[in-house]
Amino acid sequence: MSTYNNEKKNIRVENVLKTPVEDQSVELVERKGIGHPDSIADGIAESMSRELSKEYIERFGDILHHNTDETQIVAGSSQTSFGNGKIIDPIYILLVGRATNKYQGEKIPINEIAVESSKKYLRDKFNNLDVNGDDVIIESKLGQSSPELNEVYDAGTSNDTSFGVGYAPLSETEKIVYEAERLLYQMRDEVPALGEDIKVMGLREEDEINLIIAQATISKYIDSLDTYISVIEEVKNEVKNLVSCIANSEVNIKINQADNYDVGRVYLTATGTSAEMGDDGSVGRGNRSNGLITPNRPMSMEATSGKNPKAHIGKIYNLLSNEIASQIADEIKEVKDVYVRLLSQIGSPIDEPRCVSIQVIPENEECNLNSIKGDAESIVDEWLDKSVRDKITKKILKGELKTF
Repeated sequence: MSTYNNEKKNIRVENVLKTPVEDQSVELVERKGIGHPDSIADGIAESMSRELSKEYIERFGDILHHNTDETQIVAGSSQTSFGNGKIIDPIYILLVGRATNKYQGEKIPINEIAVESSKKYLRDKFNNLDVNGDDVIIESKLGQSSPELNEVYDAGTSNDTSFGVGYAPLSETEKIVYEAERLLYQMRDEVPALGEDIKVMGLREEDEINLIIAQATISKYIDSLDTYISVIEEVKNEVKNLVSCIANSEVNIKINQADNYDVGRVYLTATGTSAEMGDDGSVGRGNRSNGLITPNRPMSMEATSGKNPKAHIGKIYNLLSNEIASQIADEIKEVKDVYVRLLSQIGSPIDEPRCVSIQVIPENEECNLNSIKGDAESIVDEWLDKSVRDKITKKILKGELKTF
């Protein structure tokens, strides 16, 4: 292992002796779709943070301290049959976190903003969830931010000693898993019987990929078992077409494996999410900041969604590390895989990490680390520049950077 160490900037670039993911015999990849209860919690938490940030900027010209990353989804109960579906007990959503509710003598209606942003998010993302009716109960219990953290936040420095992790490029399996969920979610308007709760699990063993998909369906659009089977076959065919454009490996596709056609047991929902019938959700229990769950890769367990986009390392460094990794992989052709780890120290400037670890797996043994390190350091320097980092905050507020 060879190492380049720039102590002044706390940057370490090293050539790691590790088998690239695509050369490993077994790879596991998962994505929880937009309608999975954990993703619902992530999405609501992020929408609250985004709307609070906009309110703070409009009133005071800056983002004030807040974190909304403790949101909880408590499942309801439902009753479904072919052609029919109804909610028996509503989904309960508890909005939890901290936010600045008074600044410069002015009160900010943080709980009202939280509830309204949550409702808007659900209306935008779900076609069959009655947000203003009996399907959902939303209650906000945001508390006041701690004075100590406010002082650190106001100083424009890191509010925690924490780290972020990113890597690039995505493997073939990772691309397939991510794009399969995106495809099925986008099919909902064309195929109304498809729900938003989609979970995709990819298992690659050597050169064979097994893609296991759980796809919720909407009972009112499915009048019989034959109709259900037809919908599932359409889903399978669309995924096959997608896979043919991405994969060089053999891919086996299985959908709704818990179904039993002989007894008529199939995956029906009234609203499109399993949160209606016993599946709870929490922020940070699902996808990492790149939209995937990847046990073959280094991951941070930090919840990215809902943390404020100005100074919370759990958000900024996870997103930033992925941006850095992607640029290194795109621009430095000698790099096969790259892993980026950024460590903050509470009270220190965000653009001065305690440590920047860049681990590269070169394309071949002939690649010299010295030909990589200078370009990698330049990319890191560019991203740590405050004006560039501020672009990440702006992209978050516009919804251009995904956190799950």
